[in-house]
Amino acid sequence: MESKNFESLKVTDYSGKLAKKFIYNPLTSVLAAFLLIIGYLALEVMPREEDPQIAISGGSIIVPAPGLNSKEIEKLITEPLEQKLREVNGIEHIYSVSTDNVAIVNVMYFIGQNREISNLKIYDKVMQNMDLLPKSAMQPIIKPLDIDIDIPIVNIAFYQKNQNISYNKFVQTVENLKKEINILDNISKTELKGAKREQFNIEVDLVKLKAYNLSLGQIANGITSISTRVPQVDTKTKENQLVVFGIKNAIETTEDIGNIIVAQYFGSPIYLKNVAKISSGVDFQNKQSAKIILKENNQIKELDQVTLTIAKLAGTNAVNVANDVHNLLDEKNIELEKLGIGYKITRNYGERANEAVNELVHHLVITIVIIAIMLVFFLGWKESLIVTFTVPAILAVTLFVAYLGDQTINRITLFAFLLSLGLLVDAAIIVIENIHRHLHTKGSEKRDMDELLVSATDEIGAPTNIATLAIILTMVPMAFVGGMMGEFMKPIPLNVPIALLASLFIAYIFTPYLSKKLLKHTKKVEEK
Repeated sequence: MESKNFESLKVTDYSGKLAKKFIYNPLTSVLAAFLLIIGYLALEVMPREEDPQIAISGGSIIVPAPGLNSKEIEKLITEPLEQKLREVNGIEHIYSVSTDNVAIVNVMYFIGQNREISNLKIYDKVMQNMDLLPKSAMQPIIKPLDIDIDIPIVNIAFYQKNQNISYNKFVQTVENLKKEINILDNISKTELKGAKREQFNIEVDLVKLKAYNLSLGQIANGITSISTRVPQVDTKTKENQLVVFGIKNAIETTEDIGNIIVAQYFGSPIYLKNVAKISSGVDFQNKQSAKIILKENNQIKELDQVTLTIAKLAGTNAVNVANDVHNLLDEKNIELEKLGIGYKITRNYGERANEAVNELVHHLVITIVIIAIMLVFFLGWKESLIVTFTVPAILAVTLFVAYLGDQTINRITLFAFLLSLGLLVDAAIIVIENIHRHLHTKGSEKRDMDELLVSATDEIGAPTNIATLAIILTMVPMAFVGGMMGEFMKPIPLNVPIALLASLFIAYIFTPYLSKKLLKHTKKVEEK
């Protein structure tokens, strides 16, 4: 029960008012449990990344202009386009390439610019100045770039374990798997790199070519005629419907290609198969390829591989996305094994992010334990227990506020917590130390315990508030640092001030409350 003296006790600072209000409140213990629960939930549901998200974006404007050389492209398209793009606010750099038949202008926005708004500005500026382009220029192609969705978080290398499956079937299987991955939640982009296209390969025998007195040009014309001699779409029915004439399944096999007539020799047709070897395969003319080196049974194998890259949506949990991809691969593993297709995950950003976060959380717990042990020697184990409780409570509040602000858990976020950890316990230590001093002051046993706790808290409120505010102000300038470093270190000025403010409220509310439960007057302790 509250004493009459306690009801009439005057306090001058918010610290004393908070202590007086919550020391008898039955919901104080409920509030403590609630804070710890929401902090734990925030830790579990917040997106995890290895590094903080940095809004780096830009775009490319591609203007095809058939028939113009590089000099004409530069003077007629590139330079006017660059001049107009400089009128757009938010562009930091402009790079351009002028080649025959095409102009490419790349723009990079200032770090932190809103990607959607910047892309819209670029599109509007290009469309508004279409009249400046030469008549031979085609419709400009505007391709935005965003690091959040263009950088893959998972890379998977697929390879043929044996020759039981053809290369085309192998690539098609991976393509089908790519489509299934693409429909998973929070997947933004999937790309298959290193795969060769299916095609018919024609190897001309130059000796036979000379014997028939033919040229490579005639061979090329005979082949291209298949694709150029197609019916024209110029027929309409009475119902105003278009009728398209065509030949179904005209070319499906190498025999169909081989039966193409390329010339006449003394009245007899010369077929392509008479002067060339035709095979069904892939574009082996493409010299670029990737290899994977495997060690199996003490043997090293070097195999061709194709890489499937997977990117996630901005602001989503890299760990969950990577786990979803991994689970789908596990489901398809038996099917892939039957086909003789193997795979290795060569990049797993989600796993690295999870390990980095768990490692820092582990060190955070170790640091809290070290602080608790140190306080045992200086204040006592009960006082140490009270201060130790305030640390997870403060971190819980900070994590929940960060979650509401759409932040992610990453190395810099947790570094901010580690950086401020020594500062977080300052308020609680100051309050518990002043309470400890009052309890051990001569004549303290004559004072009411509740009055003593509130008075001790109120006594140090003003200087503690000023000291905490001064520390917060030292962090504020970091929020105005620009460029890459400013974006990278942004979690520090966002989270440290919130943690310090939370430390004040936690110290003023829970330190007196827990002291009432755990601490006693010196005289009463001696009487035992």
